[in-house]
Amino acid sequence: MHALDKWIKENSSNRKKLAKTLNISAASLSRYLTGDRIPKQSIMQKIITVTEGNVNPSNFYTIKRINIINTNKYKQKHLLGIEGLEPTEITSLLDRADDIIKENRIEPLINHKYKGRTLVNLFFEDSTRTKTSFELAANRLGMDVINMQIETSSIRKGESLLDTAMTLNAMKPDILVIRHSLSGTPHLLANKINCAVINAGDGLHEHPTQALLDALAIRRRKNKIQGLTVAICGDIAHSRVARSNIKLLITMGAKVKVIAPTTLMPQGLDKYGAKIFTNMKEGLKDADIVMILRLQHERMQGSYIPSAKEYFKFYGLDRNKLSFAKKNALVMHPGPINRGVEIDSELADDINRTLILEQVELGVAIRMSVIEHLINNLDNKKYDIKNEK
Repeated sequence: MHALDKWIKENSSNRKKLAKTLNISAASLSRYLTGDRIPKQSIMQKIITVTEGNVNPSNFYTIKRINIINTNKYKQKHLLGIEGLEPTEITSLLDRADDIIKENRIEPLINHKYKGRTLVNLFFEDSTRTKTSFELAANRLGMDVINMQIETSSIRKGESLLDTAMTLNAMKPDILVIRHSLSGTPHLLANKINCAVINAGDGLHEHPTQALLDALAIRRRKNKIQGLTVAICGDIAHSRVARSNIKLLITMGAKVKVIAPTTLMPQGLDKYGAKIFTNMKEGLKDADIVMILRLQHERMQGSYIPSAKEYFKFYGLDRNKLSFAKKNALVMHPGPINRGVEIDSELADDINRTLILEQVELGVAIRMSVIEHLINNLDNKKYDIKNEK
C-alpha cells in the first residue's frame, strides 16, 4: 500500500477529500499514486504539511522504486565498461536515472533502504568531479562512503594493488569504485574480490559512467539517441571518454563521427562503426551533437600538437565552426574545460547551446542508478544462493 493511501485509511479520509484539500483533481492524485506523474514541489509541500510529515519524498516513491528495481534488465555484476552491454541494459540505467532526477528536483532523496551498505572510492588518479559525484550519489542512497587516501595508504609503503584489494575485500564493502592509470585494472580486481566493481576510468580504455551521463543528457534534450549524428572532436587518442561514448552511442543507434588531427587519432575506431575525419567542416556536417574533448596533456609522451594557439585555430570549437553543424546542434564537454584551447569561452558559457552544466547535474543521478542496479543484483544473487541451500 502506498504511504499516502495508508495515511488516508488511518485518518478515515478518502482520495476525493484529500484531492480537494490539496486543490487538485482526484484524477491527478491517482496519477501521482500510480507513479504516472510526479507532483510539483508546491503540491509535495502541501502533502507533507497535510500529513504532518508522515508522507514525504522518502516514502512517497517507495512503490515506484521497487517496481523499477524488480523489472531492471541490467544483468551484470559489475560496470567495467560499455563494451558488451545490451541496449536494454543501457536503457534500464538511463530510465532509472531519469526517475531519480525527477525525485531529486522535488527534494534530494535519502533512501534509507541502503543504510549500512558501503561504497569505497579508490582513486589512483586525481579527480574532483567523478569522485565527488560517486560520494554524493552513495550518500543520497543512505550508504557509508570510504574515500581511500592513496597518498597515505599502504600502497605508498610498497603494498601491491592486489594486496590492497584483498584487504578491502575483508572489510566486505558492497561497491568498489576504482580509477587507475593502467587499462584493465578494474577487470583484474573484479576477478579477485566479492563486491561489485565500478570502473571510474582506466588508462586509455573506458570511462563508462561518463558515457552514460552523456547519453542521458542527449536523450533528455533530444528525446532520443537513435538516428542522431554525434561528432566527437579533440584528443581521441588519449580519451577513455571518447571510447566509451563511441561504443554506447553506436550500440543505441546513433551515427558517430570522430574528428582530430592525425597525431591524435588512434587506429581501429572504424571497427566500431565510427566515421573518421581530420577536417572540422566535413566532420561537423549534419551533426546534432558536438562533443568536445579535453587535450589529455598528462597522458601524452612527446609533442602531438604544434601549440595550443595552432590547435584552437583548426580544431577549437567557436561559433563559426559550430555553424558547420545543424542549426540546432548542441555542444557537450566532459570537463574540465581548457578555455580558448578546445572551445571558445563565450560559447562554453552559452546555456542555450551547451549541455555542460546539465552533464554535471546528471552525473549524480546516473551513478545512483548504477549503484542501485548493482546492489539489487548482489542481493538477488545472495537470495538465489540461499534458496539453493
